[in-house]
Amino acid sequence: MKLIRFGSRGNEKPGVLQDGIRYDCSAYFEDWNREFFLGKDLEKLAEVVEAGKNKLPQVPDYERWGSCVARPNMILCIGLNFSDHAAESGMEPPKEPILFMKATNTLSGPYDDVSIPSGSSKTDWEVELAFVLKKDVLYLETEAEAAEAIGGYFIMNDISEREFQIERGGQWVKGKSCPGFSPAGPWMVTPEEIADLNDLKMQLWVDGEQMQNGNSGTMIFKPAYLVQYISQFMKLEAGDIITTGTPPGVGLGMKPPQFLKPGNVVRLSIEGLGQQEQKFVEYQKQ
Repeated sequence: MKLIRFGSRGNEKPGVLQDGIRYDCSAYFEDWNREFFLGKDLEKLAEVVEAGKNKLPQVPDYERWGSCVARPNMILCIGLNFSDHAAESGMEPPKEPILFMKATNTLSGPYDDVSIPSGSSKTDWEVELAFVLKKDVLYLETEAEAAEAIGGYFIMNDISEREFQIERGGQWVKGKSCPGFSPAGPWMVTPEEIADLNDLKMQLWVDGEQMQNGNSGTMIFKPAYLVQYISQFMKLEAGDIITTGTPPGVGLGMKPPQFLKPGNVVRLSIEGLGQQEQKFVEYQKQ
C-alpha cells in the first residue's frame, strides 16, 4: 500500500494512492499517526481499501500533498551512513551509528516551498531513505524483531545548514532543525512492496543538474540493524521517524562547495518511492 496525506498545512487528512489516484480515508481513520500505527490499523486499512475501492472519495487534484505521515514524537537521523558519502567527506566510515535528532516541526510536504533560513549561506540538500515505526520498542534482541517494527518507507530530504551544523559549535541538530527542513513523501510504502531494500536508486537534481546518484546498497548500517541498535539506548515509539543517511553528491562535498540560493529547485527520487520537488525561497519575516 501507498499511504498519503493531503490538505492544507496543519489540517491534513489521511489517504491512499492507488493506480495514480489519491483516495480519502478520513471517514475511517483520524490520521497516519502514533495511534494508527500502535493500534495495528495497517491491517484494517488494507481491508478498508480492498472493500471500498469504488467507495472511497477521490482527492481533488488541487489538494496539497502533505507529509506522508503525521508529525512524530521524534525524528532520529543517522550520520555518515553511506560509505561513499563518508569518503567524499574525508572521514572514516563509523564503527557504530552516529545519531542526531531534528526538531519534529521541520516535517513538511514533498512539494512545499522551503525558506532558506535567516542568516544562512550554506543550505544543502540530502536525499535520504526514511522509515516510520509501527511499534514501541526497547532493548530488542534481534534484527528480525526490529524488522517487524518498521511500518513503511519513504523519501526525506534531510536539508541541512552547514555553517550552523559544523561551524557554530555544539550538536548537528542546530543545522538540521530550521523550518521546513524535513520534506517527507509523497507517499509511504509498506515493506512488502519493496523488492530489495539494498538496491534502491537514490537521486537528486538542482535546477535539472544531477548532484546525487547513489544506491541504498552502500548504506553501512541497514534499517533493521539501526532499530535494534538504537533500542539499546532509548525507547523508540510507534510513529517515530528514522532517516538513514545520504549517498555522495551533497553541496558540502563539492570542490568548491555549492549551496542553495533563492529560486533553486531541488528534485529528488528513490526507486519505488516516488519523487519530491521543492523550490527554495528567501526567508520572509512573519
